[in-house]
Parts: sequence; C-alpha cells; structure tokens
Amino acid sequence: MTTLVGVLGWPVAHSRSPAMHNAAFAALGLDWRYELLPVQPEGFDAFVRALPARGFAGANVTIPHKLRALAIADRASEVARATGAANTLSFTAAGIEAENTDVQGFLTALRERAPAAPKGMSALVLGAGGAARGVAYALLEAGAASVSVWNRHPERARALVQELSRLAGPTPFRAVEAGEIPRVDPLVNATAVGMPTQSSEAGPSGEAESFKELPLSADVWGDRQIVVDLVYRHDGTPLVRFARSRGAVCIDGFDVLVHQGAASFRLWTGLEAPLGAMRSGTEDRETH
Repeated sequence: MTTLVGVLGWPVAHSRSPAMHNAAFAALGLDWRYELLPVQPEGFDAFVRALPARGFAGANVTIPHKLRALAIADRASEVARATGAANTLSFTAAGIEAENTDVQGFLTALRERAPAAPKGMSALVLGAGGAARGVAYALLEAGAASVSVWNRHPERARALVQELSRLAGPTPFRAVEAGEIPRVDPLVNATAVGMPTQSSEAGPSGEAESFKELPLSADVWGDRQIVVDLVYRHDGTPLVRFARSRGAVCIDGFDVLVHQGAASFRLWTGLEAPLGAMRSGTEDRETH
C-alpha cells in the first residue's frame, strides 16, 4: 500500500515539494507519494486529524498554517516549541508530532554559499510569520551579532521579538520600522512578496508593485551582501534579481526548500535523502 505525505497550505498550487519529494522516493525505490493538500485556515484542524486514516504518514506545512500546526500537535520538538511554529508533522502511534525543519534547512543553505554566516553578522528578517520565526531562531542560535525584524504591520514584528526575546540573551534583537533599518548582512525575506501569483506572472508591473512593499532603500545594501529569499521562482524573485544585479551572494528559496525537505524526508522515512534527486525535482518546470 502506498504511503502518503503532502504539503498543507493556502494557497499551495505553486509548491515544488511534490516534484521534489516524489523524485526522491523514485530514486530510492520507495512506494511513497507526496501530494498537494490545499486547506483553508478554518478547516485546518479537522482536515489534519483526518489524514492518518487516509494513509498519510505526515505532512509539510506552509503559509498560513505553521503556527496552527504546532498548536494541533500532541508532541513537539524543542525547536518547534522554541520558534512557536512547525513546518513538518508526523503521524505516529503517539499522535501528531511537530517539528520545524525550516531552521536546519535555512542554516544549511546559508552556509553552502557563505560558510561563516551568520556568526558575528547583523541580520535583518523581513516578515513575522512562521517562516520568519524559524529564521530568527536560527540566526540567534547560530551567533548573529544582532537580529532586526521588520513587518509591514509593525505590531506583528514587535510580537515576534517579544515572544522570542528569551532566546536572544545578550544579542540585540529588535523590531524595526522602515525608516529605522540599518545596513545589514545577511538580509532574509520571509514574507510572501515575490511568490508567483496571477498578477505577478502576468508581467513586470505586478512584480514591481509587490517588491515595493519591502523596505529596501539604498542605505540597506552593502558590498557583497548576503541575501536569502525563502520564496522560490524559476525566473528568480524580484528581490533575488535585484540583489544579483548589485553583486550580492544570493541563496534562493530552492536551496532552502531542498534542505528543509531533506530533513522532513529523514523524519518520515528514516533514510538519508537523495539531495541530487531532490534538486532535480525542483527544477522540473512541468510539475508542481
């Protein structure tokens, strides 16, 4: 009997996780299948609780469900509890188990391109949702010199900083508004800006409008800036395209997706993930 896993989100049609994981299952000859699981917030709990009876061993979780995924879990890892968000659920005899592989995936992808990062660096996180929580936690735990958080709704950035402030210790950790952002390195986009939508796919004007939502004045940019965009697009997000034009070292969402996906794969199967197959899966433009 085929074992099922999938990705819970709203929207979720853009996700490359099914192609990535199904390529990994095929590479190892596993009778597993990864599916899209679109679910609106109001139906999340009932939908998730029904998955084990449908043959699901687990699920990844994306926007906007990462905080709710932790709340619904019977057990959670230390990292998931510390960040207040989960991106991976496993269905076991003990119930629903929650993990946050965003932290490991982000740090592994970052260090592939910038081995010393983020130790001793001043970082900026754009966003205040579940992904931003994982990134802020990772930066603080990995020795960033300071971490700033921006969100277009300032109260959300302040709430994130307040909730994670116990992890910062002596490290400066603060919410900032657009006019307060210092020059930083690395800069991490954990918002949905740049995510493929009907309007942005239609042409550059839609992309420019969304890109303007980010508080990126010339003062923010330095030489050889490190930029991480958790959003992924095969044509590059507006942020990645802009950053590359300025000579930045860019880590895009595909890099992070592969490494967080590999961590989820190990949790579900107990096997080492075939990274080459997973990378090839993300590059398959014909699948979602």
